[in-house]
Amino acid sequence: MAIASSSSLALLRRFRCSSQLGPLSRSRCLPSRRIDVRRYGFTSPRDGSPVNLREGIWKSSSNSSDVFGSSSTASDQDVDSIPMPIVLIDQDSDSNATIVQLSFGDRLGALIHTMQSLKDLGLEVSKGTVSTVDSVVQTKFFIMRQDTGRKIEDPDLLERIRLTIINNLLKYHPESSEKLAMGEAFGIKAPEKKLDVDIATHIHIINDGPDRSLLSIETADRPGLLLEIIKILADINISVESAEIDTEGLVAKDKFHVSYGGAALNDSLSLVLTNCLRYYLRRPETEDDSY
Repeated sequence: MAIASSSSLALLRRFRCSSQLGPLSRSRCLPSRRIDVRRYGFTSPRDGSPVNLREGIWKSSSNSSDVFGSSSTASDQDVDSIPMPIVLIDQDSDSNATIVQLSFGDRLGALIHTMQSLKDLGLEVSKGTVSTVDSVVQTKFFIMRQDTGRKIEDPDLLERIRLTIINNLLKYHPESSEKLAMGEAFGIKAPEKKLDVDIATHIHIINDGPDRSLLSIETADRPGLLLEIIKILADINISVESAEIDTEGLVAKDKFHVSYGGAALNDSLSLVLTNCLRYYLRRPETEDDSY
């Protein structure tokens, strides 16, 4: 695996991880020997203190989980200013891979465990990037299915990916549970702020050319939300061409390129879809089992 970066790092602790299949399974990570990251192009800071990875790129290999990892602790941060956790799944930007972006202020750590959890779902992390924008560390994973070498199109698997990443965020950054809707069910501390689903739900549909429409949905997040939306679309025979699934704290902000019979949605169908989504998304609970 090749790593290139202008940032400096101290010695990193390597981990060996074993996790069960499933987005909400708990991983057991055992510390192994230390490695000197200077051999990969990094140098230690002068004062000897650890420095987070700020900008870089790596490409995965069969043993990528053996040579890359990062760690940070919430105790080093101001607990009164917990940043917004964001998990974005992008199906539009790359024709060959699904892009997953994770950010949590400058606290991101244990990225090796997120990579391993994605591989446990039968996915291949082809490459990844780490950058810092306005003091926010943004990590991107380019992932494909191991069996087909193609991007992920199955909504069931996309929801597993989303919840797997959120579960890792809750495990290695437990303070994020105060900011995530999933923290109420899976975190150590439920969010103090609760969203009114009726107020939080916003649905917009606009034509994006003659062949498709852009459906934008903003609503209170919950497990299984993506599957609910896809089921509603399928029930009225609307096809999903691509999606951008954005989890920002308590809110889900999703965008879908959709079509009906190979054409954009007309006004009547847009109204039917909007009413269906408002009805089902405003229900406090889902009838379907979720992960």
